[in-house]
Amino acid sequence: MAETQDNARGLEGVIAAAKAQAPGRGLPPVHLWNPPNCGDIDIVIRRDGLWFHEGTPIGREALVRLFASVLRKDPDGYWLVTPVEKMRITVEDAPFIATRVDRAGEALRFTTNVGDEVEAGPENAIRVDMSEDGEPRPYLHVRRGLEALIARSAFYELVEMAEERDTPKGPTLCVPSNGVWFPVGPPGAHRL
Repeated sequence: MAETQDNARGLEGVIAAAKAQAPGRGLPPVHLWNPPNCGDIDIVIRRDGLWFHEGTPIGREALVRLFASVLRKDPDGYWLVTPVEKMRITVEDAPFIATRVDRAGEALRFTTNVGDEVEAGPENAIRVDMSEDGEPRPYLHVRRGLEALIARSAFYELVEMAEERDTPKGPTLCVPSNGVWFPVGPPGAHRL
């Protein structure tokens, strides 16, 4: 019971601190804050991008976006961070899902499930891991070590836009964005 009350107080503190960020000023500077560790909080971001608190889905989109704005990845895990406290949460895969991709001139612009708009490029790379069953697991760097899993439908669009490029490892399907070519699979996979 005491742990649940501590979680509730901690959660209320995160909500209050995140709301204190003035509208229109962008994301809070969580990378500059070094508050004390207040322990773990029972928040889980599942593989499908859904956020849960104490086993219950967080249904309010505005609340999920608020929490996403104070999310930070440190070497020891994912944290909700305010100027006065930080609490570890669980992330099963990537904390965000890139649900849409659009071509905007020379850039690929992605939209995430929490409303971030990110252009792929030198600072926001696309990478594709291969799962044990041979399925591609594509990711986009969003900000400061936080990534979005690229949704299957958006990944198919990337593959449609891809061109074969000669690389040191062999011919590879790649997509360009902001002057960088990103592989969308392993070398030679498109020729199988």
